[in-house]
Order: sequence, then structure tokens, then C-alpha cells
Amino acid sequence: MKILVTGGLGFIGSWLMDSFLKNNDITIIDKSSYKGKLENKNVNFIKQDLSKECIFDKQDIVYHFAAFPDVRLSANDIRKVFDNNILATINVLEACRKSDIKKILFASTSTVYGLKKGSISETSELNPISNYGASKIAGENYIQMYSRLYGIQYVIIRYANIFGPRSDHGVVWDLYHKLKKNPKELLILGNGLQNKSYLYITDTIDATFLAAKQTNDIYNIGSDYQITVDSIAKIIIDEMGLENVTLKHTSSGKVAKGGWKGDVPSFLLDINKIKKLGWKPQTKTEEGIRKYVRWMVENKL
Repeated sequence: MKILVTGGLGFIGSWLMDSFLKNNDITIIDKSSYKGKLENKNVNFIKQDLSKECIFDKQDIVYHFAAFPDVRLSANDIRKVFDNNILATINVLEACRKSDIKKILFASTSTVYGLKKGSISETSELNPISNYGASKIAGENYIQMYSRLYGIQYVIIRYANIFGPRSDHGVVWDLYHKLKKNPKELLILGNGLQNKSYLYITDTIDATFLAAKQTNDIYNIGSDYQITVDSIAKIIIDEMGLENVTLKHTSSGKVAKGGWKGDVPSFLLDINKIKKLGWKPQTKTEEGIRKYVRWMVENKL
């Protein structure tokens, strides 16, 4: 197949690209420099800032993963998120229309749901509290509109917190690097009771491939298990071999509180829809956190 991955040098995009290499014609679009990351691999690389242009040849499917991905930092630069998440998506869709692309898979997010209690299904109301979540809803709406007007098939995936090797943001990354700077004290944003769903990267890729075979549908992809930030911190501390670390918090109380503007303090995705296709997570959250920390240690990050 001819497959294009936008954001192909990024976290999830690069894992997808590696999995596609055999028996496929792969093109990557990324605004980052190639940096030799993919040397000796049979891929076509196009350096483009998708907020300004998007030009590519006929493809069988486009995996659109290019985005400004940091939920916390999205509150600080509205224009940057608009350019990278909304305008870039419109430009990708226009390129799909002009090149007669038949299918697009869009990386969306669980943050589109906002503050919800209980298990959240794909039919739940969308009510984001972050700039990032709002930008992804806009992308979803444009994709479905292009499908209705121009017949482009789509799959929208609402990811939980995805983590693992190659990721350079998120709670595990942040806490690990705080502990490297100060192995005796760890400041946690919020009260540490934030209770969320996380999914290891290899399970994410398996679920994404399965969802990509479907047509004009939306899937939650995450874990049916929640873990608190304090629990994550303790796993990282143990894996790093640290002792007598004092945990401090920016807020208190017995109810989960967000650590920043736009932080959803608690959520659990209903993943029964993707499970019915034959998928389920293989990596336990604690095991995945330990693997990720070991990778950071081994790579001296």
C-alpha cells in the first residue's frame, strides 16, 4: 500500500511508520528535520509545515498525526494550537480532496469529552475544557464534513494518555525529569489524586491498525484501568532506585483536582467498541511505566 503519515517523526507517528515498513510504500510528512533518525529505511520524507502547505502524491490512506500535542501548554498559545491542529488538518484534507485520497485516519483525544463521571463511550457529549481538546473537536468536524461532501472515508481515534519510548512529554516524562534534578523531593501538580486511563505504545499501535480497517467510525483507544498520579510517581521512584523521596503537591484535598488549566482530573474510557473487534491491552500500566523509565535511563534522557 501507499501510506502517508503526517507527524511521522513524532511519538505515535514514528511507531506507526516502523510497523508499516515491510511491503508498503511509506511517505512521512513532518516539519522537523530528518536528523538521520530513519537512515537506511525505505521511506520518502517530505519536510513541510502543514499549517502553511500540504502537498503529496496519491495515497491509499493518510494517517494524520501531526499536531501540537501538549494539553497543558496548549493553554499558553491559542494561535499555535489553531495553526498546528486546525489549520493543518484543513490543509491535509484539501490535499486529500485534490489527490482523490479515499481514506484518512485522524488522531484525536479523550480530552474532547471534558469533565465526565463514569465510563465514557464514543457517543458521550463532547465538552472540552482545554484548548487542545477544542482543536481536536474542530478537526473531527472538518473530517466528517469532508466525508459527507467529498466521499473521503475516515476513522477517528480518541486516544487516552499514550506513553512509552520516544515520548517527550506527559506525566511519566515530567516526573522522571523532576526526580533527576532533585531525587529527594518531587513536586506534583494538583493533589496527586488525578485518576486517569493510560495505554502503552505497542498496544496503541495494535489497536490503531485494527481501527484503520473500519470505515466512517470513531473509536476510543485506552485502558479500562485507572491509576493516580501519586501511584505513577511511586512506581517511577522505585524503578529509579530512589529512597526517602518527599512528595509535595500544589493543591490538597481528598477529591482529585487538576494540576493546570484544562487538566481533566479523572476519566475512564469505555473501550468495549474496539474490544469487539478482537483487541485488548496486553501491557499492564505499571509494567509499561517501568519499561518507559528504563528506556529513558538507557538513553540517558
